[in-house]
Amino acid sequence: MKTGNLSGLYLAGATAAAVASCAQAPEDERPNVVLILADDLGYSDAGCYGGEINTPNIDSLADNGLRYLNFYNSARSCPSRSCLMTGLYPHSAGVGHMVKDRGLPAYRGRIADNAVTIAEMLQDAGYQTAMTGKWHVSHDIDPEGTKKDWPLQRGFKRFYGTLTGHGSFWNPKCLYEGNDPAPAEGDYYYTEQIAGMASSYIEEMDRDRPFFLYVAFTAPHYPLHAREEYIERYDGTYSEGWDSLRVRRFERMKTLGVLPQNAVLPAKDPMCHDWKDDPEKDWQQRRMETFAAMVEQMDEGIGKIVGTLRKTGEVNNTIVIFLSDNGASAEGHLDNTVERLGTPWSDPMIPSHTKDGRPVRAGDFPEIAPGPDDTYGSYGPQWAHLSVTPYKRFKSWVHEGGIHTPMILSWGDRIKDKGGFRHGIYSILDFMPTLMEISSGTYPEEIRGMKTMPYEGQSFLKSIDSDDFDPERTLFWEHEGNRAVRKGHWKLVSEFPGTWSSMRPYPENGGWELYNLEEDCTETENLASEHPETVKELAALWDEWARAHNVVDWSLLGE
Repeated sequence: MKTGNLSGLYLAGATAAAVASCAQAPEDERPNVVLILADDLGYSDAGCYGGEINTPNIDSLADNGLRYLNFYNSARSCPSRSCLMTGLYPHSAGVGHMVKDRGLPAYRGRIADNAVTIAEMLQDAGYQTAMTGKWHVSHDIDPEGTKKDWPLQRGFKRFYGTLTGHGSFWNPKCLYEGNDPAPAEGDYYYTEQIAGMASSYIEEMDRDRPFFLYVAFTAPHYPLHAREEYIERYDGTYSEGWDSLRVRRFERMKTLGVLPQNAVLPAKDPMCHDWKDDPEKDWQQRRMETFAAMVEQMDEGIGKIVGTLRKTGEVNNTIVIFLSDNGASAEGHLDNTVERLGTPWSDPMIPSHTKDGRPVRAGDFPEIAPGPDDTYGSYGPQWAHLSVTPYKRFKSWVHEGGIHTPMILSWGDRIKDKGGFRHGIYSILDFMPTLMEISSGTYPEEIRGMKTMPYEGQSFLKSIDSDDFDPERTLFWEHEGNRAVRKGHWKLVSEFPGTWSSMRPYPENGGWELYNLEEDCTETENLASEHPETVKELAALWDEWARAHNVVDWSLLGE
């Protein structure tokens, strides 16, 4: 069996009050963990990573904690969530694509029965466990079904949230409390409710035992829904357009130290057009204003959660982690690389009518301002390109714009290097071993009568005290045929050469691009032709990993 060992680290972070008064000290002084996941937040959207969006609570976590500058997710919602929950690559966890069951081991669309979740491991270690928000790692959403993949059946004692990938913020479908449907009543807004229930769970925890709380916001994933008073705060903020704002973010990131001074801003993505050529500037501004409002409302919810930790006396002995599940989303109402404005959009998660009976107008319509409950739109690739500044591509791709996530860790007085940066290569895989070490938990050899799969991440607990890191860390990605491997400063990446309507084989060289991320963190200079042996070496590593993880040629899977 593998066991975690804190080696006295958490004891060093005990509060003065806890040390001074044994009568008031909890029986178990291990730290609580609050893991907060944003949905489709771009790398530079938060203020502390260079964005112009008002995020004082996220920024405060960064100012009092650590910002990780080379932290990676798994490119898309459910693969990232399965990876986060299990410490396994998505294909090992059973969610190599989305939650559709394709009948193949790596593509069952649900967390495998012999995978261990963080909640299961921590619950066995004596932690209280709770979750609010988006689950999205099961294709079983039938309230009359087995529910064996739902949160309460995978280690969480309490759950409030949605099971699916997206939905209305005003009236979400597949909303549950525990295993029972929960209606969205009254003046309801999902982001507020996720934070409110999280705060309630904190207040109701037993103070003599540590807890693990997973808060999975759906903001700022489409649809663009926000309260009007928040949208109005951004009136005029985006009037100069995405092109100049992207440059402003890039320069601000260098000033903050989030980017190295030698970083180069890549050329405009081929999915994007110039701001000066857009005929619907007022409406385009409104789209980004609504997106920013959604982020600010999420930030306000994070402030509420941290405020509850402070009120209950738990803030100094709680690790608060914040990150995004993937890069910003250019998806939504798209047809290949052309945005289909004015085309209605249909999806089973879109309500046909508002709660008071008005029809929901689903689609990106320039004559309709996004935000209210009778709309259901997205913000498009141009604004997503701003969100992923300075990186290339978007959610679903495995260039840096799709997989590079902001990651913040705050732990009260335990953090000595407050406001510091960490430059090591880390992954969403790493939460399982890190939290196991923090909790002194044990990774089971068997679960549900089956032999477990060993976790694939590495603990980053020591990074709290040091910026030292493994210079040869190797990570792998595959999503919808987009492939990558990073080993140290070298990254090999290949974009799938087609769409659902026009698939074609990879070029003879596999379409591989090679980048030295130490010298070129934004993937602007392809060195594949200059270093063919490095391409060959890394491609062989990727092939070996793909075989071991049952990755299937994407062109053979079909829609």
